Amino acid sequence: MNPVKLTENVYWVGAIDWDVRDFHGYSTNRGTTYNAYLIIDEKITLIDTVKKNMKNDMIARISEIIDPAKIDYIVVNHVEMDHTGSLPDMVELIQPEKIICSKMGEKALLQHFHREDWPYEIAKPGNNISLGEKSLAFLETRMLHWPDSMFTYLVEDKILFSSDAFGEHLASSERFDDEVDQAVLKEELTKYYANILTLYSPLVKKLIAKVEEMGLDIKMIAPDHGVIWRTNPGMALEAYKKWSHNEGDGDALVIYDTMWHSTEEMAKRVGAGLQDEGISFKLVNLRYTHRSDVMRDVLNTSAIVLGCPTLNNGLLPRMAGFLMYMRGLKPANKIGAAFGSFGWSGESVKLLNQAMEDMKFDVVDEGVRIKYVPEEDDLAQCVELGRSVGKAIKAKME
Repeated sequence: MNPVKLTENVYWVGAIDWDVRDFHGYSTNRGTTYNAYLIIDEKITLIDTVKKNMKNDMIARISEIIDPAKIDYIVVNHVEMDHTGSLPDMVELIQPEKIICSKMGEKALLQHFHREDWPYEIAKPGNNISLGEKSLAFLETRMLHWPDSMFTYLVEDKILFSSDAFGEHLASSERFDDEVDQAVLKEELTKYYANILTLYSPLVKKLIAKVEEMGLDIKMIAPDHGVIWRTNPGMALEAYKKWSHNEGDGDALVIYDTMWHSTEEMAKRVGAGLQDEGISFKLVNLRYTHRSDVMRDVLNTSAIVLGCPTLNNGLLPRMAGFLMYMRGLKPANKIGAAFGSFGWSGESVKLLNQAMEDMKFDVVDEGVRIKYVPEEDDLAQCVELGRSVGKAIKAKME
């Protein structure tokens, strides 16, 4: 149960969750971590806690360094229960002088734990808190991704404790960015932003601009999930900057569900049309791909082509569920188009187009509807749909 040293007198004391596979409907196939950090100074400080069932792991790691009861301050960057589930037990054990949080954090803590007797102290941007030789500064990051969220900056060590930003759901025995497979790290960083922060991209854009304006010197980024960025924190910052601007890579996703393979055949021909225009594409069958993995690809794509047959005057359940999930995340600046087969009513294409229009996609075609099993003339329409989308992508990227 070893703690991990970040810099002199600063340690990771969190917990590794190897088994979690679902996080609010987001698939966590590689598990996750709940990161907590301990600063040893005149005022010993714990930054964030862990999920309730992981409390003993955190206490064991802290105990390798000091008696947990000697902790003076607890900083709560974010009140969500994967970071505060063990907080009541830790407050009981530690009896801290201060629980440092944002103004909205105090409100959220009261609403979660109903403890008016806790020693709350509001962290005000611009007002540093001295720990002795080290000091903490604070940056309010409201709605990234809860109203209470904030960053804590360890001034002397230039470490940004970034709460739920710049993290990944990734369980690993390694703690630092330079110790893990870089392809896996990039994949999980992308998936995390896509499924948690896409909705808040306008706020991320403002935050990155504010950090640049402040000239904040960041040597290390220590998030609440995943690895600690000690070698290349710029990678995480640059990725967030790009994603917050909704910049597509010039490719397309053809996302579909199918009943008796007619819509699947249509999807393949849409792909052929995209290929005719020199556009890279990916076919995604919702039957086999989890919605959170699809959203990872949605984040970087320029165009989304949706395909679904009609069922009971509506959509197949997997497509309906995916649309609800995607609409909640509000991906922006996308080209859209739709296709689908039907038996006797054929509403699916209209519903797909309406969903994309609601998300403010640039829908470039009224779509293709084919009754029952498509013939070659029908499939030729799908090729043309793909070409239309491809031309729209090229025009946009010029």
